[in-house]
Amino acid sequence: MKRIKYSHLVLIPLLWLTSCKTAMPVSEVKPYENISIASSIPSDGEMDMLIQPYKKEMERQMNTKISYTPVELTKTGDNSNLGGLLADYTYEGADVWAKQNLKQDVDAAVINIGGIRSTIGKGDILLKHVFEVMPFENEVVIVKMKGKDLLGMFDYYAETQKNNPVSHLFLETNKGKVTKGLVNGKELDLGKDYYIATSDYLALGGDNMWFFSKGELISTGIKLRNLFIEKFKQNPEVKAPNDVRLIF
Repeated sequence: MKRIKYSHLVLIPLLWLTSCKTAMPVSEVKPYENISIASSIPSDGEMDMLIQPYKKEMERQMNTKISYTPVELTKTGDNSNLGGLLADYTYEGADVWAKQNLKQDVDAAVINIGGIRSTIGKGDILLKHVFEVMPFENEVVIVKMKGKDLLGMFDYYAETQKNNPVSHLFLETNKGKVTKGLVNGKELDLGKDYYIATSDYLALGGDNMWFFSKGELISTGIKLRNLFIEKFKQNPEVKAPNDVRLIF
């Protein structure tokens, strides 16, 4: 029965079309040829003239010096100097925002090592270097958590032994267990509310940080990359941290 009904539905419009005295217009279909982009193909002069001023201005801005580092900033090792520096910048930026908007202090900060996409060589730090390090549009968020739920973060580091950078946080582990954990230099208070600065990516469970789901997510509206740019500008010569924060 389904096949018969389908046939009638097809025949009705066909009969109507064949019975019409006026032919229906048919749109002309123009074939297009795929053109591969290669250096042998000449550029469009007018388009180049249009783009060139914007390109030069962008290059000028990207090559602007915003700071200086006397050492190479890398992301290698459990306590990388670039990771620690950016975690500190995240903490500082979030702490200023929290004091102004929440009347609270931020207790610690956590960022992900995978979000740091490049290193910065010794010498001048240019604006483009920050875009290379942080090409994503991630936002700084603050997660309000009970101390008992923050234990999930401690367990995460003990189990994964992943070198995701931290600030104002110290963790020592042994054989998958936490042997020492300090927040702002103090033992964890299970009943206390803690304010942890991080990225929206991690706060929403990125890199398997599902422990953040037990807290309250507070948006700051601050882009991580913009924060890093401002912090570099505020520090004409970078002092990279060399303290130990994670021991696996």
